[in-house]
Amino acid sequence: MQTQHDLNLKNILPIGILLISILILVLAWTTMTVTIKSGQGGVLFRLFGSNSGVDTKNTYGEGFHFIMPWNEMFVYDVRQLEVAESMSVLSSNGLEITIDVSVWYQPSHAELGKLHQEKGIDYLQTVVKPSIRSATRSVIGRYTPEQIYSSKRDAIQDEIFHETKALLIKQYVQVNEVLVRDITLPPTIKTAIENKLKQEQESLEYVFKLEKAQKEAQRIEIDAKGKARANEILSASLTDKILREKGIEATLKLAESPNTKVVVIGNSKDGLPIILGEQK
Repeated sequence: MQTQHDLNLKNILPIGILLISILILVLAWTTMTVTIKSGQGGVLFRLFGSNSGVDTKNTYGEGFHFIMPWNEMFVYDVRQLEVAESMSVLSSNGLEITIDVSVWYQPSHAELGKLHQEKGIDYLQTVVKPSIRSATRSVIGRYTPEQIYSSKRDAIQDEIFHETKALLIKQYVQVNEVLVRDITLPPTIKTAIENKLKQEQESLEYVFKLEKAQKEAQRIEIDAKGKARANEILSASLTDKILREKGIEATLKLAESPNTKVVVIGNSKDGLPIILGEQK
């Protein structure tokens, strides 16, 4: 005859088996499924088989994926990322300069497996930052503080970009942009450069004013020569006969005027009339 204990055990056992089965299924489900979110890429590591190890040929895209429970999926962010670096570097003449640089980068989606196998999940610290520092030191070391402070900032930014890109393309990392946020020179050097630039500006302004004054003097001289030449031509063309004729024409016009006047004909010097009178 079955006891109450045996009856309870028979009732509990199926429930226990069901709960254990559900737990195993849940655990297996979590280890057999991977969800790769938007902006991510996956690298599969296989534990067993002829193709065990990191799958360097395939990058798993966004979505839901089934894997064997003993395998592992490593998920990377493949969006554009940013890293900011502030460092002290030396100029071409050995002066210490502080420069702040931002780099926009992202891992190569097609070569994500190689990146994981050769560089690892911490590639930012082991690859990206050292490359940025190396390229920046190399570029700044080619310029003087005066060039860095004044005219070469855009050129420096462009050179750091190209050198960083060349270094990281071999490490399966794509560089999109380099931005030089700030360059800080030692205060004494900065003051000396500012004074030098100010003096050069004042010198240029003085040269400009001097050239302007010389051009104005040349213009006045040319104008005076032109007027003198015109007067010479006019004087050469005014003969005594022309002057007397012009004088007679003027006398006739005055004689026709209604104002009271006295006209004396026969000037002793040139024969032109002498006009006397008072305007009313």
